[in-house]
Amino acid sequence: MSGSDDRVAVDTGDVWPEDTAEDEGVVVNWFLREGSRVEAGDDLCEFQVEKVSVDVPAPTSGTLEEIVLDEDDEFERGSVLAWIRPD
Repeated sequence: MSGSDDRVAVDTGDVWPEDTAEDEGVVVNWFLREGSRVEAGDDLCEFQVEKVSVDVPAPTSGTLEEIVLDEDDEFERGSVLAWIRPD
């Protein structure tokens, strides 16, 4: 990434279940597709860790520019799931 890249990362750090010892999850479902308009707080996707399903909200308003991980992809806690281009 260049220093002029103003995209905002969508990651799992703030929504990871506090009471789980696992550091790996699986993307279950994307609610939106690349190019979709999002508002801050809109649910973008759902992931599962242990037996807990968690919705991931958009951290900012803008365009869902890139989905990094597809459904059924495994990832580590804090991984970037997608990028949003803010308004």
